[in-house]
Amino acid sequence: MARFDFENPIFQAEEEDDEDCELPEELARLLKQEERVIQPHQEFVEVINLGTEDAKREIKIGAALEDNVKKGLIELLQEYIDIFAWSYQDMPGLDTDIVVHRLPLKEGCPPVKQKLRRTRPEMAVKIKEEVQKQLDA
Repeated sequence: MARFDFENPIFQAEEEDDEDCELPEELARLLKQEERVIQPHQEFVEVINLGTEDAKREIKIGAALEDNVKKGLIELLQEYIDIFAWSYQDMPGLDTDIVVHRLPLKEGCPPVKQKLRRTRPEMAVKIKEEVQKQLDA
């Protein structure tokens, strides 16, 4: 059986000096950095239509650009407008092994007809167009 000598303590703490309590500079810097909350960078942007009013082709550019730089950028984008893909029809070479639109359905479960949901007339037209795009694709 082990016997303990409680009269003579095994460890005695030395008095703490202020120098011993200081954090290393690198650790203090990391702690300060940890406390900071990182906010996403939000730059003000301006929407520019490169197309017509009927066929809009909108892009966003920085609103803080100087006028001459902004004008030059818009002219450059308009010059090369034909190389941008504005719709799925503009991308005929898309590999369907990479990009495919599917509905994740369980096998053996029959589809259930749901109650018709009423939408605003202007939204109904847009929905019909999107459905037609999916059917044509």
